[in-house]
Amino acid sequence: MSEELFSNPSKFKLNEFKFSSGKTLKDLPVEYITLGNPKLDKKGNIINAILYCHGSSGDFGSIRRIQDLISENALLSYEKYFLICISGLGSPESACPSTTNLKSDFPKYSIEDMVNFQKEFLKEKFNINHIKGVIGNSMGGFIALSLISKYPDYADFAISLVSSYKVAGHNYASSKIMNDIILSDPEYNDGKYDKPLTKTLKLANESMYTLGLSRQFYRDLSNKEIDEGIEELAIDGSTDDANDIVYRNNACHSYDIENELDNIKIPVFIVAINQDQYFPPELDAIPMHKMIKNSTLAIYDSLMGHVGSSEILKVEKQLKEFLSKVD
Repeated sequence: MSEELFSNPSKFKLNEFKFSSGKTLKDLPVEYITLGNPKLDKKGNIINAILYCHGSSGDFGSIRRIQDLISENALLSYEKYFLICISGLGSPESACPSTTNLKSDFPKYSIEDMVNFQKEFLKEKFNINHIKGVIGNSMGGFIALSLISKYPDYADFAISLVSSYKVAGHNYASSKIMNDIILSDPEYNDGKYDKPLTKTLKLANESMYTLGLSRQFYRDLSNKEIDEGIEELAIDGSTDDANDIVYRNNACHSYDIENELDNIKIPVFIVAINQDQYFPPELDAIPMHKMIKNSTLAIYDSLMGHVGSSEILKVEKQLKEFLSKVD
């Protein structure tokens, strides 16, 4: 699949968006990508849309993580489906503190706001009020699961990749520490800084280095390779915006839909990875599978740990069986 498909986003502006806090902003930017062609029913409604929701450090191009599922003749190929992925609320190039230049005056938002932002975009841009399916990876899983619990009839099926029904334990602690590093910088100034907090952002990103991959993956590296990996992550993250990170982490900190899982009516395919340090299956996917009535659980091994969702073809047989029942 050509990389060009994932590197040329379109731009859109929402006329207006009301946050759960009650605050409203107009002309909010949305960066997005579509793959495939929409199919219409007799009333002109799009009936084959699949929404992909990316993780915390992702954007519209993160749909490439499941490219083995959407390539030609694959299970979710864009010959069959109309695939949509936006850079979500809080992500650079879409509505966020940095892109709008509102900085700390940007309204605080929640996962519920991120859900409604996606829905508003689909309605305003494509007149979509119902989707065929929704796929969420990591934080994107928070969005996907919240969507189908809050709006049970909005989609026909959902796929949760390396995600959970709440943020707790070490997952909460790691992002809380990341925020604390940023907030401890005097130049942060309650989010009203005038220049990038490069050194602080490097340190904040370094704090997350050991979680993305499996413990075995790190153990197999030499100390020199680990040094280089930490430095690479720190440099990549040094150009991020501090408010964008703090806002996004805070939105995730309040995520907990355990009591809403009973609202889910549609079939859900839950994918977990044994070596995932963010969402270990025994703490997240397995309990969630037990709580979601119409769910299917697939677990596999990957040295890539949390980012191993790109190896989803390891459960292709189970996924094919699941999709055959919802198509």
